Formats: sequence, C-alpha cells, structure tokens
Amino acid sequence: MDRRRYAKPFMWAIIICGAVVCAHSVYHLPFGQLDLLFLLLAVATIITSNIAVPMPGVNGRVNVTETFIFLSMLLYGGESAILLSMIDGFWSSRLISRKPITLAYNAAQLGISTFITFHALRLYFGDVINFAHGDFSVNFLIAVCIMGFVQHIVNSLLASAAQALKHEQSIWQVWSRDCLWPSITYFAGASMAVITAKLVGMIGPYAIIATTPIIGSIYLTYRTYLKNVEVSAASAKTEAEAAARAEAAKAQAEQAERHVEELSHYIAEQERIREQYSQIEKLSALGELASGVAHDFNNTLAGILGRAQLLLNTSDPAKVESGLQIIIKTAKDGAKTIKRIQDFARQRRDHAFSPVAVDQLLLDVSEITRPRWKDHAEAASVQINLELKISSKALVLGDESELREVLVNMVFNAVDAMPAGGTLTLATREAGGAVEISVTDTGTGMSDEVRSRIFDPFFTTKGKTGMGLGLAVSYGIIRRHEGTVEAESEPGRGTCFRITLPSAKNAAKPQANAGQPAPEKIAESFRTKFLVVDDEESVRELLRDILEAEGHEVVTAGSGREALELFAEAGFAAVLMDVGLPGMSGWELARAVRERDERLPLAIITGWGEAVGSNAQKAAGVDWVVAKPFTIEQITAIAREVSRRQQETGIGRDATTVAA
Repeated sequence: MDRRRYAKPFMWAIIICGAVVCAHSVYHLPFGQLDLLFLLLAVATIITSNIAVPMPGVNGRVNVTETFIFLSMLLYGGESAILLSMIDGFWSSRLISRKPITLAYNAAQLGISTFITFHALRLYFGDVINFAHGDFSVNFLIAVCIMGFVQHIVNSLLASAAQALKHEQSIWQVWSRDCLWPSITYFAGASMAVITAKLVGMIGPYAIIATTPIIGSIYLTYRTYLKNVEVSAASAKTEAEAAARAEAAKAQAEQAERHVEELSHYIAEQERIREQYSQIEKLSALGELASGVAHDFNNTLAGILGRAQLLLNTSDPAKVESGLQIIIKTAKDGAKTIKRIQDFARQRRDHAFSPVAVDQLLLDVSEITRPRWKDHAEAASVQINLELKISSKALVLGDESELREVLVNMVFNAVDAMPAGGTLTLATREAGGAVEISVTDTGTGMSDEVRSRIFDPFFTTKGKTGMGLGLAVSYGIIRRHEGTVEAESEPGRGTCFRITLPSAKNAAKPQANAGQPAPEKIAESFRTKFLVVDDEESVRELLRDILEAEGHEVVTAGSGREALELFAEAGFAAVLMDVGLPGMSGWELARAVRERDERLPLAIITGWGEAVGSNAQKAAGVDWVVAKPFTIEQITAIAREVSRRQQETGIGRDATTVAA
C-alpha cells in the first residue's frame, strides 16, 4: 500500500490543530502580566532559533530555544510558551526549507507539543506559575523530567510520523535515526529553565542575564559533542569503507585467481584446437593443391583434346602439322606444370629464362584456347569474337610455358565473364623499355571490392566451379619474371588485365627447336640391341617405336623379374627402365643388372622426374635419368651415346642426367 498519499493530509491535520492551539493561546493570553522580561524572552527566542547545530547524518538542526520556551511557561503560563514555540518552529524551519506547508507544519507541531507539555505539568503540579516560586525540592527534578520528556516525545513523534509517511518507512526507524540525538537539549533546556525561574523569583529579572553564559556553554558543549559524533561517524564510515574495499580486493583477488585458472585452461584448449586446426589446414591445403593441379591439367587436356578433335575433321596437311605442333607445345606445358610442383616442394628458385617472342606467344594462346572461346561457345549459341593486335615484334626474357599458362588462364576467365558473348582482345605494345600484354573482355566486369582480392589465393567468384588458384598462381609467375600485373574493371563494362614485363631487345630470337640436340643418324650397318622395361604398355610401345625408327633392335618387358629373365639371354647393349615396376622397383632392377654387368649403360625413365636424387642414381649405378614426359630427341641422344660406346669397344658409365 502506498502510504505517501497520506503524508500531506496528515500534515494539514497537524497544521489545523496547531492553528486551533494558537487561537486558543492568543485568546487566553494574559496580556496584563506581560512585561519587559517577556519581550526579552521573545527576542532571545527569535535570535537563538537562527543559531542551530546540524544533526549528523540527517537533514535536521537543534538549538537552545527550549530554555526560553520552558522559562516563559514557568513565568507567564502555557499560552505565552505556546506562542513562543510556534514562532521558534516557523523561524528555525527557514534554515531547512522555504516551503509554506513545511514552515506551517513545524510551527504547528512545536505549538502542539508545548500545549501538551504545559497541560502535563499543570495536571501534576496545578498552578505552574506558583510552582516556580516554591522552595527547591524533588518536585523541581520531576518538573525537569516532565518538560524534557513530554516535549521531546510529542515533538519528535510528530516529526517522525510526517517523514515516515513521505518515505514509506516505519515511525520507529525514522525516530531512532533522526530524533534521538536532540533529546539532550530538551532536558538541558528544562533544567536551565527551572533554575532560572527560581533565580528570577529570588533576585529578579537580572537572573536571566546571569544565566546567559551558562546557556551559551551548554550550546557550545552540545555543538562540540555533535561534531565529535560526526567525526566518529565519519571515522566509522571510513573504517567500514576500508573494510569493504579490503573485502572487495579479496573478492577481486579470488576472482582473478579463478580467471587465471580459466585462462590457463582456455589457453591449453586453444593450443589443442590450434593443433587440430593445423592438421585440418594441412589436409585442406593438400586438397587445394590437388585441386589446383587438377585445374591446370584440365586446361592442358582441354587444349590437347579439343585440338585433336579438330584434326580428326581436317584433311589439310598444313593445318594438321600446325595442330600437331600446338598439341606438342600444350603437352610440354603440362610437363612443366609437374616440374613447377616439384620445384615448389623442394623450394627451388633456379629458373633458366630464354628470349620469348610475345607476338608468337599470343598467337599460340589464341590457338590453344580456340576450342573454349569458339567451338564450345558456339555449341552453347554464344558468339565470342577474338581480336589480335600484335605488331610489336617484342621479346621478353622468361619461361615460355609459364607465360603461356598465365595468358591461357586469363583467356578462360574472360570467356567465363562473357556468358552472353562479346569481344575478347589480345594485344601487345612496347612502352618505355617494357612490353605490355593486355587481355580485355566486354563481359560482366567486377566491383572494386572483388577487384582488390582477385589475386588472393583461394578467392573465387565462381562458387564450387572455381578454386581461386588461377590468378594467384599467375601473379606469382609474373613476379618471378620481374613484371607487374594490374586489373581494370567496371561492372557491366568488362575487364582488362595488363601485364608489364622487361623488354629483351638485345636477345636473339628463339628458333623452333632451340635447346634440343639435333639427332644424328646411326649407320644402317650398325644395329644396337635395347631392353625396355615399363609396366605401361603405351610407354613401352612408344620407346620401341622411337628406337626402331633409328634402326635399333628392341626387346620389351612389363616387370623387373621378366626383365631379369630376358637379360639372362645376354646381348643387350643398354637397359631403359621405369622406377615404379610391379614386384621389383627400377632401382632394385638396376642394382641386379649391375651385379651381372658393371659396364652396361642403364637409363631410368620415370614420372618422378627431377625429384630423383643424384645419390640414389649413383648408388644404383645409373647413367641417365629421364623425366616423363620425354621427347624423341632425349631418347635418340641416349641411343647415339650407347652406339658410340659400342663402336669404341669400351662401354663406360658417365653418370649423365638427361632432363625433360
């Protein structure tokens, strides 16, 4: 229940009662008995009502006006005391609040309490004025107790009731907290009033002047006492706050200890999760690498397959020869893809660059990608036009296969960006000692956010159909060539990739078969017998066809044990073997052959390529290591060396490696 709504009605009831008491006192006031002494008491009451001491911890003040009120009651009767108490209540309340209802209430409660105190004295002693002129006796002590106790109890209860209703608290709680302190002033005031009244009866009005220092001393004593109480309360509060802070610090220390334990557990758990995540990342990276290799080989196989299908429908010898040359280049590019993976695994950075004709490079790229931008597109009713702007005749130093891979990847991306068709432009130009290659499409284009991330590994806009490795790998290739690559794009307007590479003006233009040894025909009267060992029938047949085309005799075997059985017949001038053979590896076969013949030339032909170490080659006594896919020139070079050794009648071993 909300008791605050009763606060104002209660205060108005007290104010009305106070007004009745005031009117009654004025009506019965003995004006004829009032003299200069009463006027002095009234002035003293008004002055001392403004001299108050704040009570510690509460919004209240106490003063010494009770002495003059009680003295007026003993000398002039209750009516004069009631009027002086109401003046004191009104005037002293101005120090706390200026609200009219508060001023009226405080005046009324003091008037009512004085009215009840006066009638309590009269009930016990009869005529209060005559009592003051009697002899000192125990009655004076009783009068002090009645005046101090009744005045304090009635006044404090009325004040506590109003505060309790305002703040919804119990009257006892408010009284014990706010009204216990000033009780001493009521008893001290009553004592001084009784003594002063007796002295006035004995020596006259001048007794009041004599008691003034005593009243002042009481006031100062009480003020000092309250200050000491306030200091003690502040000290107790400080100690309580210090104890609270110590308790809080202890609680924080305990909480910090728990947090340290939780953090240690969290760190251990994070370390375990990190190790698991590291394993997952390794597996994921392996999967991404496999996907990237598949992506590159799919591009290579697409070029070979598409070109081969075109050749099946072509009878023009010139076009057949041109198509076969493109297939050869594409197959070599696939072989170099494997080499780059092996280089990456060994962290090799030694790449031998040679002069590359940029115009020819773009011509090759246009032909390699023709099945994608023309045949496949037209099958899907999409028209893509290719424009070649090549007239720079510029040369750059680099790896032709790697540069071709970059451009093929960019062309495929451009085709994907033109699902409704458009124009694809390949262009070159020389500018400021550099060669600029551009791949431009009129496709969907890219936003600035996408364009800023296109060279990030595994970033793709193709969803599950893309791995996000093509442009990242291309960026690495261009950087290895000391070049730069930039992309300009606008949504709906297409994209242009610009590759800038250092020019190689002083380099000689590469020839068609540069870097490959020129085959030398072996005399028809001299035939050499070879043993070829490989578990892949297609590879065995290819090696036999190459050697037989050079006029040699070839015996083939599909496993190491079969090769040893054939080797027992003797008569072989050399053995060419794979590493991955069923039942017996190529290294084991080489050691077994070497035990039978220390001088017989041996060649390892393997898909592991240059990953084969020189120590393993030396330990097995192998003369040559050839990486798959191999060329005709590599095999014929080995055949010539074997024939030369036979002709010189002294077959030796030179531990020479022939690489792809």
